[in-house]
Amino acid sequence: MYTTTLIPPPSTSSLPFHSPIHTFHHAPLFSRNHHLHHCSSLSAATSTTQLSTVPWGCDSDSLENASALQKWLSDSGLPPQKMSIQRVDVGERGLVALKNIRKGEKLLFVPPSLVITQDSEWTCPEAGAILKKNSVPDWPLLATYLISEASFMKSSRWSNYISALPRQPYSLLYWSQAELDRYLEASQIRERAVDRINNVIGTYNDLRLRIFSQHPDLFPEELFNIESFKWSFGILFSRLVRLPSMDGRVALVPWADMLNHSCEVDTFLDYDNSSKGIVFTTDRPYQPGEQVFISYGKKSNGELLLSYGFVPREGANPRDSVELSVSLKKSDKSYKDKLELLKKYGLSASQCFPVQITGWPLELMAYAYLAVSPPSMRAQFEEMAAAASNKTNTKKDLRYPEIEEEALQFILDSCESSISKYNNFLEASGSLDLDVTSPKQLNRRLFLKQLAVDLCTSERRILFRTQYILRRRLRDMRAGELRALKIFDGLRNLFQ
Repeated sequence: MYTTTLIPPPSTSSLPFHSPIHTFHHAPLFSRNHHLHHCSSLSAATSTTQLSTVPWGCDSDSLENASALQKWLSDSGLPPQKMSIQRVDVGERGLVALKNIRKGEKLLFVPPSLVITQDSEWTCPEAGAILKKNSVPDWPLLATYLISEASFMKSSRWSNYISALPRQPYSLLYWSQAELDRYLEASQIRERAVDRINNVIGTYNDLRLRIFSQHPDLFPEELFNIESFKWSFGILFSRLVRLPSMDGRVALVPWADMLNHSCEVDTFLDYDNSSKGIVFTTDRPYQPGEQVFISYGKKSNGELLLSYGFVPREGANPRDSVELSVSLKKSDKSYKDKLELLKKYGLSASQCFPVQITGWPLELMAYAYLAVSPPSMRAQFEEMAAAASNKTNTKKDLRYPEIEEEALQFILDSCESSISKYNNFLEASGSLDLDVTSPKQLNRRLFLKQLAVDLCTSERRILFRTQYILRRRLRDMRAGELRALKIFDGLRNLFQ
């Protein structure tokens, strides 16, 4: 049995190239005629209805579609369950215990035949063959597969699953550039959100140019457009798991992906070789009516917002962290030498490091040492740069007592600069202008604003703690230096 966690965002190497965010007009989305079974006969000449979201899936709290999914899974081989899909306080829909569940009990047992992977059969086999012939990686392959299967509606084997998926996933992919700039201006998660949106748009553009435009009969633009790719990638980011014992492949696991996250739970989805099903083992008992949780991984609140569209309450996530940005000073006489060495180890003049409530990583301290080191320490520059990189196994716990105070002050200055940004945002958040002429837009913006306030409040809390620790350590160091200086002066006076 191997542990698996929900997959982190794909590296940029998984996606063909980057492209700047730009504005897309909402293309009309068409439904394929579900009576047609041969995709070669499909055409764009169906009736059109312009929509701002995809024409499949359901509202995020829909139970009707979830019940149909549960029945289909049972009819398709899912064993009887001790849980059912219900409306819940945390997550809108979730799996709720029907019977007493013991600690250490295995649940789910979803067979591989009910799991979507890159090897799943396509309703339109010609489309799948084209993508595989072009060696499309697993993430964009699955994103395209979801759209293709959704477009066939009842003709697709996965229609009940797709119908139960949210029509608009909670995802930063749906935030506009203006909303990201406005609501996440203080958090480094904004930059990661921009990168993710760029990657998705770049991936779509690459597929469109290389494949879709070459085979418009298989990939009509009214179906395979940026809106549908936002949807499919939003589903993948929030629901895809990696199953090491199934050859390490990534997969969508119907039913299992209805489980919501709790920071107080450590159990993950596993593939159980003995039962030949995807399971998880409870780490606490549940009574009938209680929502059953798993962990989506040791993620910060920012990462949870980035992939899943929610922020745990302040102080609830023991793995929470905040990205602290630090930079070399261009006025540094050794700036060029330091920058060259940082680049050698995959770093840049401005770098972010994760800071937790319990402290900061050794890599950040090494970067701080390099940033404040004088030209006389040139011989140590490279070992500092290497230690600042998480891509090397070099010794990390470096100590340079002669510049430690300066290094700590460097981190404190960066911390206080970040705190100032959070303070400014949170003070202004009460007066952010909202469009009261559109109730739907107002509700959306209030929701986004609340997410941003929750995120910034939790990240600022970590920075406040870091500030306190740094100030205290610097005060103790300076008090020690003062005592040593007084002793030295006393001894000097004694021998005069």
